[in-house]
Formats: sequence, C-alpha cells, structure tokens
Amino acid sequence: MTVREDDIQRPDGSPGLYGVVDKPDYALVIPREDDGVHLVEQYRYPVGGRYWEFPQGSWPEGHHGEAPLDLARAELREETGLSAEHMTYLGRLHVAYGYASQGCHVFLAEGLTRGALQREASEADMRQRWADRAEWRALVRAGRITDAATLAAHALLALHDEPHDGTCAESYGGPGDELRPDEHDGQPHAEAGR
Repeated sequence: MTVREDDIQRPDGSPGLYGVVDKPDYALVIPREDDGVHLVEQYRYPVGGRYWEFPQGSWPEGHHGEAPLDLARAELREETGLSAEHMTYLGRLHVAYGYASQGCHVFLAEGLTRGALQREASEADMRQRWADRAEWRALVRAGRITDAATLAAHALLALHDEPHDGTCAESYGGPGDELRPDEHDGQPHAEAGR
C-alpha cells in the first residue's frame, strides 16, 4: 500500500491537492449453496468490531498481477475450506474511489466441496456460517453485515439472478479456464480452455 498526494487542476482551473491510497485489487467470493450463502466473521481492527462478510482477500506480497480467478479460489479455500466446481465472474467494484484506487473482483462460487481450512494467523478467530435469504436480511438489518463490498457483491448477485436480455456474467468451469482483459473495456472475461 502506498499513499500519495497529487497536485491537480480542478475543472474551474484552480489548483488543488488530492490524496490517493494505492492498494492492489482483491477478490471476493460469494459461496452459494442450497438457496443460501456462506459467510465469515472476523474482528476488523479499523472499526473495532466483528462483522459478517463474504470471503475476500488479496495476494500476499510478491504475488501481484496474478489472475483474480486464482485469488478467488485461494481465498475461498483458505477462509472456508470450500472449493467450487463453478466460478462465475460477476464484476469489478471500486472499493472507495473517492480516495483509493483499489478494486474488488466479485465471483459466485457454486458446486461446493468441503475440505480443510487454510487460514492465516490473522484469521485465527474467524467464524463461518451459512445463511438463507431471511437470515441474510436479518443480519443486514441488525448491522451485522456492513462491509460495502459484501453488500455491493450481493447486489451483483441479485442482478445475475434476474432474467436478462442476453448479456450475462461468465462462467469458469475449472483450472483450464482463465481470465483475460477484454480489449474493449479492460475487465476480465472468460477465455475457456486456454
């Protein structure tokens, strides 16, 4: 992570200073099973509390530039012990574009298989649960889910589940499928069997 201050010129021509936090993008995974989702809860130091969220994280130092799909699979396995037969890319979110460049790649994980947890030391107190739609809404209403990326990812999931006009998110069936940036919009898209 780096913090910088840029000298800028505002639209009215006046000079200004803009502070920017640069952090690498991360991946967030929505593990869906039996008409519900898996969530994790952990203590978040900056806000001084424990909250539920979708599994998410970034590569450790030295892994920057690797595929978001690989990161999503790794975070799912690490935090929940789950692996997914199918991963669907739902989109990229700006985390806090008023002051940070960081983005979040959102994936839907389905066809889940249980395995061993692989949590990092900082995740030792992490808890996990499955929540159906009613439980999800109750957690949001009670202020137990307040993570902006988790809430925005849930909105992307709702859009994904709606009937659509032929445009859709892209599925990833396994290790042979990769993400590539589309030359038109710079966002990752499927390139199966590559």
